[in-house]
Order: sequence, then C-alpha cells, then structure tokens
Amino acid sequence: MAFSFQDHFSKQASHYAEYRPDYPKSLFTYLASLTQSHERAWDCGTGNGQAAADLALHFDEVIATDPSAKQIEQAIRHPRIKYAAGAAGEKTPNQDASVDLVTVAQAAHWFDFDKFYAEVRRVLKPKGVIAIWCYERDWQISSRVNQILKNYSEEIVGPFWAPEVRYVTEHYQTLSFPFEELKAPQLFLEAKWNFEGIIGYLLSWSATQKYIEKNAQNPVEIIQADLLSAWGNPEEQKSMHWPIYMRLGRL
Repeated sequence: MAFSFQDHFSKQASHYAEYRPDYPKSLFTYLASLTQSHERAWDCGTGNGQAAADLALHFDEVIATDPSAKQIEQAIRHPRIKYAAGAAGEKTPNQDASVDLVTVAQAAHWFDFDKFYAEVRRVLKPKGVIAIWCYERDWQISSRVNQILKNYSEEIVGPFWAPEVRYVTEHYQTLSFPFEELKAPQLFLEAKWNFEGIIGYLLSWSATQKYIEKNAQNPVEIIQADLLSAWGNPEEQKSMHWPIYMRLGRL
C-alpha cells in the first residue's frame, strides 16, 4: 500500500536538526562494506542530512534529497554532499545505474512505495544495495519519566500521529520490499540529553506540530511541570537508546 507524501517536518525543521539522535557510525561502515564500489550514495528523505553526513565519510559523492526545502536549509554541509529538494524518491537527479547504495533513514513510511522502488531500480547499479530503517521510542530513563512520556505519545498527541506511522510501530516488517533481502545487524541509537534536550525532541515530532496546528496550544506544556519534577536537575544528562529496525536488500 502506498501513501502520498506530505511535508510533516518543515515547521519544526530547526528542532529536528538539533534534537534528533545521531545514528551509530558502525551502521554506515557496515553498509559501505556491502557495496562493490563507493562512487555514489543516494540518501532519500534526508531531512537535516544526518545520514548523508555519515555516508560522505565512505562515498565519493552523496545525493541527498528531501521534499522539504526548509529541512534542506537546515542540513549539514559537506563538500561531498549535493542536496536537492523535491518529491520523496519519485524523481531524482541520479543517472541510470549510477548509485552504489540507497538509504532511507526514518522516512520510508511517508513514501509512495511503488514510485520510490521504481526509482531505486532505475538508479541502482547491478548488485547495488538499498537500506531503509526506522527507530522506535524505547524509554528506559526512570519509571516515572517513562510513564509521562508514554502518556504524552499515546494519549495526548496519539490521535495526531499520521496513519503511516503504524509502519514504524510494526518495525517496517509490513512494508513491501521487492529486493533480495539481506540479514540486517541489530544496532541502536544512543544519546545523553538534559531536560532541554528531551523537550526539544518532543517538539520535533510531527504529532506535536499537528496538535499545535489544530489546538493553537503547545501540548508539551501539558506535561512539562510533571516531567521536570520526575526528571530532577534539568541540567542532568540521562542516557537513552532506540533500537534500529532495518530492511536491507540487493538489486
């Protein structure tokens, strides 16, 4: 099943750039080890260029595309990265059979799958690799903080998550994936955030912005006092992690 892409992240582009957790370096080292050459990678739905910046350490050129011009404006700059704003994978500046690796980090659930996969097949080299992945919130901070954040996600902004987000909760296992599938490694995102960091992360959510748009109220304010009480010292950094769920394939 495919959905038309909507721009869910332009309004919070600055929060997205500052408060999303970084992907582990080992992820990109592993992906680069699967390709026969390292001339070009395409990072589709690049957002603020988090994945593109790491790919640039392994590939001569990275084409990074995103529908949101505001996200591209906030993106990490690197001499090996060429950014382009446009449709989510439906048409790209890549030549036929010119790409060694296609990556989609936390964005494939927004795509028109049929059009995206057709473009992947057009641009990938023979034996080229595609990797799409998502991560899901896995709060392991303290029982009280965990419960407040769970209630915020499921009850307060829960009705404002787009239908496509269900693919994330299903760990991308229900996405169509018409490629020779490879076994993906188990990896995690890790971060240490103070109270400002966790607030910024909540503000980066598409559901938070949809709530604000409809209710003219910031829903984070509903939980902020209780969350701070549960957190303790606002300057204290707390460790958290997110499991990465990946579909990995070869043309």
